[in-house]
Amino acid sequence: MSTYDWQKSSYSGTGGNCIDIAAADDGTIKLRESDSPDTIVTTTPEKLRAFILGIKAGEFDHFVTDTASPEQAS
Repeated sequence: MSTYDWQKSSYSGTGGNCIDIAAADDGTIKLRESDSPDTIVTTTPEKLRAFILGIKAGEFDHFVTDTASPEQAS
């Protein structure tokens, strides 16, 4: 298994549940969650960029449930 230079998200703070990212020698991007470091997702810079832009554009907001307002839940 290759060794990667993992970087933690600056938004993670000091707690758990952090996202780590690394650039591989083959040009791919590696992602892992700090609580499960042996599970690594591989993607390309282009696909990661599209995913991040989709998050910022709200394309995945329908997956989030608003737990602050129980009367809105159906």
